[in-house]
Amino acid sequence: VARRLSLRKHPECHSMAGGKAIEHLAQTGNQELLTFRLPMQRYRNCDFSFSGLQNLVNNAIVQKEKEEGIQEGEILSCVKDVAAAVQHAVAVHIIQKTCRAMLFCLKNSILPSKNATLVVSGGVASNQYIRKGLQNLADANDFALLCPPPRLCTDNGVMIAWNGIERLRAGLGVLHSTAGIRYEPR
Repeated sequence: VARRLSLRKHPECHSMAGGKAIEHLAQTGNQELLTFRLPMQRYRNCDFSFSGLQNLVNNAIVQKEKEEGIQEGEILSCVKDVAAAVQHAVAVHIIQKTCRAMLFCLKNSILPSKNATLVVSGGVASNQYIRKGLQNLADANDFALLCPPPRLCTDNGVMIAWNGIERLRAGLGVLHSTAGIRYEPR
């Protein structure tokens, strides 16, 4: 979405990664000016998919470009509103599917009924709007929420290292000898 909105050309976002630019612009946008149908609402499972949402957003951008009489690659006057609406739709989709997974796990005794923890990592965990929504979800279901600091959520290598540090501290699944391990760089 950030690429389609040409956010690298936006004066506030030229040096930001796409997700960060969307989050930045969404802070001052009006998410109610555009509404996107949430993906996979008819499927009663825990799967995530954003391809349908991406198509809806692309179609809305094309329509807005026509309305504003601008070419693809130019910045829409409503770019902040588009960013806010997209961020909200993504957050709601993630929260709904995560809620479904949490309830499924509790119902089927996959997780303990007390002291259950929701772990969120990856680029999505660096988005404060999504993180706040997941915190509210965790609180409502008596789950702890565990997220790496946002600065560690943008690089997979750093996230894997953070996971390793946490596992080392907890003494879980840590090999103390590398004998017999074969390394194959790719």
